[in-house]
Amino acid sequence: MNHTEETTVRKSKLKTVLLITFVFIGSYASIFIIYPTSYWNDYVNLPYPNLIIDISSNLLFCVALLMLSLFIDRLLDKKISWMIHPIRRLLIQILFQILGAILIIVALAIIYYALGRPTVTPHANVGLRQALYIMISIILWSLMVSALNTGDFLLRNWKNANIKAAQYKINAAENKQLLAEIELQSLKLQLDPHFVFNNLSVLSELILKDQQLGYDFTENFAKVYRYLLVNSKKPLVLLKEELEFLDAYLFLIKNRIGDGCDFKIDIDPSKLNMSIPPITLQLFIENALKHNRTEEENPLIVQVYSNENDELIVSNNLLPLIKKAPSTGIGLKNIISRYALLSDREVFVEENNETFTVKVPLIK
Repeated sequence: MNHTEETTVRKSKLKTVLLITFVFIGSYASIFIIYPTSYWNDYVNLPYPNLIIDISSNLLFCVALLMLSLFIDRLLDKKISWMIHPIRRLLIQILFQILGAILIIVALAIIYYALGRPTVTPHANVGLRQALYIMISIILWSLMVSALNTGDFLLRNWKNANIKAAQYKINAAENKQLLAEIELQSLKLQLDPHFVFNNLSVLSELILKDQQLGYDFTENFAKVYRYLLVNSKKPLVLLKEELEFLDAYLFLIKNRIGDGCDFKIDIDPSKLNMSIPPITLQLFIENALKHNRTEEENPLIVQVYSNENDELIVSNNLLPLIKKAPSTGIGLKNIISRYALLSDREVFVEENNETFTVKVPLIK
C-alpha cells in the first residue's frame, strides 16, 4: 500500500469514528428531549453495571445504524450517479435510509422481546408516544448520517474535479509550449545556414561541371525547401509525401558526399497512405550523417523500411567519428515530443555496438 492509499484509509477511519461519536452523542441528546427530567434523575442513580450495559448497547446501536447507512450510500453510489440522476438518487436514498432505520428498530424490538423485556434502564418500558418519538429520532439520525456522508462524497468529487480541471489546464499549457518549441525547431531546420551554404557550394560546382546535373540539383533543392515551407507546421503528412520529399533530399546528399553513404528504401505500398509528422525522415538522416563517417571504401548504410506493426524504421550501421561532434539530442527529442501530442504509441530508440535504430509508429 502506497502513501496515498494509506492516507485515504486513515481519513476514512477517522471519518467513521467522528460519525459514530456524532450519532452516539446525538442519540443521548434525542433521549434528553424525549424523556422528562425525572427520567434523568433515575438514570444517574443507576448501578454502574446497568449504566455500562446501557451505554454499550447504545454504542452498538449507533455503530449498526451508521454501518447500515454507509452501506446503503455505497450501494447506491454504484447504481445511481448523483451527477446523472440527482433527484432520483435523492428520493431513493431517503427511502432506503428510512427503510434501513425501520429495519434496525424492528431488529432491536425482536431482540428486546426475545430477552424477556429486561428492565436494565429507566427507558426500558416506554409509552406509545415516547416509542413513536424514538422511532422518528432514529430515522432522522439515519438521514442525517446519510446527508453528512453524501456531503463529504460530493465535496471530495468537487475537489477532485477542480484538481483534474487544473491539471488539464497545466497539461494544455505544457502541450502548447511543447508545440511552440517543435515549430521553432522546424523553423530552425528550414533556415539552417550550413545546409543552405553546403548545397549552394555544391550547386556552383555542378553548374561548372554538368549543367544538366546542376539543373536537377536546383530542382530538388527547390522541392526540399518548398516542402519545408509548406509542411513544417502541419501535425501530420502522408508517408508517400514524406518519401517524395526524402527522394529530393537524398539527391542533394548523394551529390554532396558522393558514395560515402548508401540509402536503402523499402516501404510496403500498403503503408503509403498512413501518416507521420513532417520532416521526420530528414531528422533521422541528418542524425546518422552527423554522428558517423562517410567513406567510399566503407560507406554508411542507412535503411528506411516498414514492418507489419505499422512502424517506420530507420537504421544505420555505426561508423563513429574520430572526433565526435557535440550532440544535443534535439532532433530525436523533437520527434518524440511530436508523437507525445499525436499518438499514444511511443518512439523506440535502440543502439548497440553495430547499429543505431529508431522506430516510429505510422498513424492511420
